[in-house]
Amino acid sequence: MYQDVLLHVGGQWRAAHGGRTMDVVNPATEEVIGKLAHASTADLDEAVGWAAKGFNTWRKISAFERGKLMRKAAELLRARLDTIATLMTMEQGKPLAEAKVELAASADVIDWFAEEGRRAYGRLIPARQPGVYQISLREPVGVVAGFTPWNFPVSQAVRKISAALAAGCSFILKGPEETPASCAELVRCYADAGIPAGVVQIVFGVPAEISEYLIPHPVVRKVSFTGSTAVGKHLAGLAGQHMKRVTMELGGHAPALVFDDADLDLAVKHLAAAKFRNAGQVCIAPTRFLVQEGVYGPFLAKFVAKCEAIKLGNGLEAGITMGPLANDRRVAAMEGFIADAVGRGAKLHTGGKRAGNKGYFFEPTVLTDIPPDARVMHEEPFGPLALVMPFQSYEQAIAEANRLEYGLAAYAFSRDAARVAALAADIEAGMVTINHLGLALPETPFGGVKDSGYGSEGGAEGLEPYLLTKFVSQTGA
Repeated sequence: MYQDVLLHVGGQWRAAHGGRTMDVVNPATEEVIGKLAHASTADLDEAVGWAAKGFNTWRKISAFERGKLMRKAAELLRARLDTIATLMTMEQGKPLAEAKVELAASADVIDWFAEEGRRAYGRLIPARQPGVYQISLREPVGVVAGFTPWNFPVSQAVRKISAALAAGCSFILKGPEETPASCAELVRCYADAGIPAGVVQIVFGVPAEISEYLIPHPVVRKVSFTGSTAVGKHLAGLAGQHMKRVTMELGGHAPALVFDDADLDLAVKHLAAAKFRNAGQVCIAPTRFLVQEGVYGPFLAKFVAKCEAIKLGNGLEAGITMGPLANDRRVAAMEGFIADAVGRGAKLHTGGKRAGNKGYFFEPTVLTDIPPDARVMHEEPFGPLALVMPFQSYEQAIAEANRLEYGLAAYAFSRDAARVAALAADIEAGMVTINHLGLALPETPFGGVKDSGYGSEGGAEGLEPYLLTKFVSQTGA
């Protein structure tokens, strides 16, 4: 079923100039399942040229008509959901049910931005003199270069592409080399919907080479990146040298605060689901579980039991609730974090090691008594590793929640109305969800603060980075 993945440039699916390819590996079996076209500079040159043509065409199409084509792409994505979900599970590892949820939500994102693009209003500003009209216009920023990761190969790309298209921009996507087929199939949905050649294109290759070519290119006017903080800082600096607009959705190290008046069963249910979804390879996954002393013991027991009930295996098999890590580098990273923490005195309650002898499977892991100088207390684990620690006072919990330079997402559970209001104000994060899981909906902002980046990729705020403001002052003569 898995076929070799091609570039999409100028409305055509084709191999790279020179025929260079890369292997695609199934993380559940470690088998090569296909080949991926590896773009050269000549391919990138062609993509940029077509993107400029595509922008000149697309910007002249009304927002109303653009929305129609985008909604058709959403319909195609829904119609192809089962096929694309299988490809995603084969190349990324997540359970098939999770892949289907990602794709259904991605179709909703396309629909939402298709409508929002029709409401990118300008305004008329009252003038000081009669006969003068002062107009604030909204115009598309131009050609956009987007860089997306492997953990959510469709949903990360769809936010960027759909916002850009709704605003009237064209888009060059540097897709994830580990998970190229599902991302390419998203682009196919846009193309098959009738969106003109050059408006949406996808390339693959060496990430650093592609970013260092596209970001400084004079045709590219906007950059959107999702990935690690370290890479994001480098790309933001590169974009800054060339005065390019940038949206950065970077790493996280989310705190989850559980107070002694919380509904423990609800907290455990939601936090375990959020932690181990996609094997913990989620930028908004809770990592530091801060539990008030009065309920620390019961919470830990319930949470460990939830972890041990997770069924690990190939995501294509029935009943599997957690798949493998994406590659062998993630396995080594987990082993390094755990060895460092345990070596410094942390206690391992469950998990802690690779599972099986084939595939990149790693057991859901819970650590307690983690010393402050452990690496995992400072670096994003990006895997199925939960750090559970007690706290006494509200002030102590907030201090730990805000200690790091990360500020992407945060979770909290409490039945006290005054405390809930205080948490919303006191936690330093771009997104805070309290007593439920309420992040990453199409209509809500998605983005971080501090070293977790800047800009939003959801909601009305997600359209703004792709629009320019032009002021026009005119009279009738």
